Amino acid sequence: MVKTLYVGNIPWSTKEDDLKEFFSEFGEVIECRIITERATGRSRGYGFVEVNEEQMDEIMEKTNGIELDGRKLVVNEAKPREQ
Repeated sequence: MVKTLYVGNIPWSTKEDDLKEFFSEFGEVIECRIITERATGRSRGYGFVEVNEEQMDEIMEKTNGIELDGRKLVVNEAKPREQ
């Protein structure tokens, strides 16, 4: 089953491919997306990474607080969207 991780404090210059490559070092990444501002297309500094449920805890443990381009990532399980 697929689980989604919330990733906060992403450096502004990081692209989705960069984030996917980074997280791939810690486990299989199914999909990755960085949230952008509609008007400017600029990163909002957070995104989501989809991983296998079996690897989720290990990936969270290894990546939460780790630095990416000088910024410490905040990684935890994404909460479901509110309707």
